[in-house]
Amino acid sequence: MTTRPPTARFSDRVDNYVRYRPSYAPEVLAIIEKETGLRPPAVVADIGSGTGLSADLFLPAGYTVWAVEPNAAMRQAAESRLGRHPRFDSYDGTAEATGLPAASVDLIVAAQAFHWFQPDAARTEFRRILKPGGWVAIVFHSRRTDATPFLRAYEQLLRDYGTDYRRVRHENSNVAAFFPQGCVRRNLDHEQRFDLEGLRGRILSSSYTPAANDPRYPALLAAIDDLFAVHQQDGQVCIEYDTEIFLGQL
Repeated sequence: MTTRPPTARFSDRVDNYVRYRPSYAPEVLAIIEKETGLRPPAVVADIGSGTGLSADLFLPAGYTVWAVEPNAAMRQAAESRLGRHPRFDSYDGTAEATGLPAASVDLIVAAQAFHWFQPDAARTEFRRILKPGGWVAIVFHSRRTDATPFLRAYEQLLRDYGTDYRRVRHENSNVAAFFPQGCVRRNLDHEQRFDLEGLRGRILSSSYTPAANDPRYPALLAAIDDLFAVHQQDGQVCIEYDTEIFLGQL
């Protein structure tokens, strides 16, 4: 089992993360705007911002994004892509200690990151940096595990080869409990289609799969190839997601 702290888990996964992790559909922003009433040029604190996938949702729409990411390699990837944008700023911080000014943020977004937070400490910090009446949006792409034969086999592969997959998967988090006043929950359908190279990259982007220096790595690659060979149709496989959006105030 891996002993790396959450802030270091993705340091050796950045390239695959940038290329193969799912993006966020424009409908996610439309739901956030409808439920909160926020509009540009509101300030968004993107907590656990990673390589900037969630910032990509807000910047083109005219929002200011303050990206807070503790992992240096992930943060540098975001800065390389987005650093020239005039409304993007990058910070070395955590959900529990963002380093952002008090009462400075209209919306906090945590996209595919909440399960790494310490909820009580993060809630205290979020209350500190939010403006009065500010909002929190927690977003997850939840991979469907039983919708197709391929997805069932994909899930079994992760159970067979994952280092600590069952312990760290985000479904273990009680997101609704983070919002003492309750929250609004919305769902969207999302999917990714991959050829063999893409499927390899998508699986290897996960922090709970063996790295290249792990003795199990060759067997994992062989299992991915077998998975693709059995389930591909016209040279592709499809990963289906429920995009879950939780919106509330603290």
